[in-house]
Amino acid sequence: MLDFFAKKLAQVLNNHKQENNNDTDPMQGFLKVGEYSVGAQENTPDGGNYTLTVYKDDHGILHQALSPEESDKLAATYVRRFDSRLGRFRAFQNRKTGIRYNVTDYLDNFLEQIKPQIRSGNNSINIGVLTDTHYKDTDSVDFYGNNGLIHVREFNHLEKSGLLHLKAHLGDWIDGSDAGLIGESELIKLRNSFKSTRTPFAIIKGNHDENDKFDEHHDLKASFPENEFEKIMWPIMYAQKELKYISRYHGVAYFDKDDLRVIFVNTSDVPYILDEQGKKKYDTKLTLAIREDQVEELIEILSNSSGKKIILLSHGNPINRKGGNALKYNGRSLHELLVAFNQREKGRMHSHNVPPEFTLSNDFDFTNVENARVIAYFCGHRHVEDQFRINGIQYILFNCSALMGPGHALTTKYNKNWNRQIDDITEFAGYVVNVDLVKSQIQVLGYGAASFKRVFSI
Repeated sequence: MLDFFAKKLAQVLNNHKQENNNDTDPMQGFLKVGEYSVGAQENTPDGGNYTLTVYKDDHGILHQALSPEESDKLAATYVRRFDSRLGRFRAFQNRKTGIRYNVTDYLDNFLEQIKPQIRSGNNSINIGVLTDTHYKDTDSVDFYGNNGLIHVREFNHLEKSGLLHLKAHLGDWIDGSDAGLIGESELIKLRNSFKSTRTPFAIIKGNHDENDKFDEHHDLKASFPENEFEKIMWPIMYAQKELKYISRYHGVAYFDKDDLRVIFVNTSDVPYILDEQGKKKYDTKLTLAIREDQVEELIEILSNSSGKKIILLSHGNPINRKGGNALKYNGRSLHELLVAFNQREKGRMHSHNVPPEFTLSNDFDFTNVENARVIAYFCGHRHVEDQFRINGIQYILFNCSALMGPGHALTTKYNKNWNRQIDDITEFAGYVVNVDLVKSQIQVLGYGAASFKRVFSI
């Protein structure tokens, strides 16, 4: 079985390399300044007729611009520049949206492939999932950079199909390694790109979203004030009429579609405590946790979930495949609460050997809940694809959207195997997850550096 998957991966990677050459991008060969008529033979957008203008900027860098033949040639629709690091032109981007038309073509093909595999109708729900974009203020061609924002914008193209009932970003929106004001600006750009009037959306906080990476690298005071991520990102999430919540303080909310309930959980629930030098007591990047107030809201939601099959979404996985605690504090306790819910138990939560800020003492009583069960838990954070089932709960981990080039120390083995490249479909990763309660199955359908199909029984 492992040999089969290794061969399939090698085949996919070989196809990607073929797609990145001049046979599929003939306009790479237009290196002389001038104007040219191009069309379907040159793989133009939708095979249309365009004027290709090749010019040099003030620094002598070559650029290409595509304008529909019938329009004003000055009003280019798509532009790109030659990148000496790559020895080729970058992919064409729409001047207004920044989206690459070769990516939208690829996503359209992906949607056409998965639609026949998804049953429409009652209790068949589709969730778009993106995670770990690690947006950073740098023009990187082999690692985290401003490509993270592009990935969010292109992920939104899935909405145009009308297939999604919900979309979710599972956290680590930013890398958290830029100065505070830049990090705040990045979150605003991401928020404005991700929000939607078409599809309900979940904004989940990741361990990098407090900008602690910058603080660590520069040994400075906290670069984000208290609740900065929450103030920038959560108001638009909580303003959606399709989402329900107990309060707007902790990142907990839930979405119902037919008999499915999707609950959002915050595994970066860390107190903001500064020492005399203005530095944080807890590095959020290293201290994944949940706390008592959030757990209380989760208990209240679960207690009123009769008739629902439940999936939880968060950034970090609370437990590992051996059943051990995978958060710094209270991950195993969260899992045990979900098991208690499935077993209709009554009791009190306890914490052992944790700082006072993370002590749990919540009472719960699930004895009156009927016909309900936690079936799955979705998360990112690990920059791999993985899955394990413990106590009847299916844990599913999603690969990072952020580009992880093979030459970087932080790149996981999973992503090194993909040999991810800029402007190739391995650059990004995203998912459509179909939960079919009638068929009792979950289909995880991936694009880019992701498995095309994983199927799990409910």
